Amino acid sequence: MNTKKHISTLLDTALTAVTPVIWGTTYLVTTEWLPPGRPFTAALIRTLPAGLLLVAWTRHAIPRSHWLRIGVLSLLNIGFFQALLFIAAYRLPGGVAAVVGALSPLLVMLMAWCVDSDRPGIAAAGVAGLAVSGMALLFVSPGDRWDPLGLTAAVAGTVCIASGTFLSRRWRNRMPILAFTGWQLTLGGLALIPFAILLDPPLPALEMRHFAGYLYLALFGALLAYVLWFRGISRLSPVAVSSLGLLSPLTAIVFGWALLGQSLTPLQITAMGLVLGSVLALQWLISVSPGGRQTDEKNNP
Repeated sequence: MNTKKHISTLLDTALTAVTPVIWGTTYLVTTEWLPPGRPFTAALIRTLPAGLLLVAWTRHAIPRSHWLRIGVLSLLNIGFFQALLFIAAYRLPGGVAAVVGALSPLLVMLMAWCVDSDRPGIAAAGVAGLAVSGMALLFVSPGDRWDPLGLTAAVAGTVCIASGTFLSRRWRNRMPILAFTGWQLTLGGLALIPFAILLDPPLPALEMRHFAGYLYLALFGALLAYVLWFRGISRLSPVAVSSLGLLSPLTAIVFGWALLGQSLTPLQITAMGLVLGSVLALQWLISVSPGGRQTDEKNNP
C-alpha cells in the first residue's frame, strides 16, 4: 500500500471509529437525560426522525430491484438489532451482553470465509479472540446471571449486526451513502413502532433535558454515527469496521469514570488496554494483508 492510500485508510478508520465512540455515550445520555423505562421509544425517536431527514434531503429513491435488500439491511442493522439490544440490556448484566457483542468480528470473519472464501489469518483470528477475552475480564463477574431469553437476544443481536455489516458492503450497489443510511434508518425505525407501542409506557411530560437527550441521540447517535458507519463499511474491510465496534463499551466506561464518578480497578484498566490493543492490532493486520490491500484498491481508485 503506497503512502497516499495508507493515509486515506487511516483517515477512513479514524472517521469510522467516531461512530462507536458516539454510541458509547448512549448509556450516559439514556440514564441522565431521558425518562426511564422506555427503551424502544428511545430507539424509535433515535432512528426514525434521522432517517426521514436524510431521505427528504437526498430525495434518492431505492432502486426497484433493491427494495428487498434494503429492507433486510434495515431490519438487521436497525430494527431487529435495536430491539434485541434492548431486550438483552434489560435481562442481562451489561458485561455479559458486551462479551457476546465482542464476538461480532469473529462472526464477520466466518461469513467472509464461508461466502467469499476469504480465509482469516491465524493472527487476526487470535487477536479477535484476545478482544473477547479482554471484554470478559473487563465486565463479567462470578455473580452474573445468565438469563436464557436475554442471552438468546444478545446472541441474535450480535448475529444481526455482524450480518448487516457484512451484507451492507455487498448490497449497497453505489447508492449514495446519505440515501443508503437514510432509508435504513427510516425502515428500521418504522419496524420499531410496534415494540414502542406495545412494550413501552406512554411518554410523560417532557423536560428540557429529555428534549436535549432525544435530540442528541437522533442527530449524533443516529444521523451522524450511521452515516460514518456505512461510509466506513463502503471503504474498509467488514472485519476492520466490526472490530471498531469494541470501542463503544470502552467509551462508556471512560465516560462513566470521568462524569459519573465510577471507579476503575487495576484489572479493568489492564483489560481495557488489552481490548484497545486488540482493536489496533486487527486494523494493522487487515491493512497489511493481501485482502486488505485489495479492499483499499477497490474502494479508493
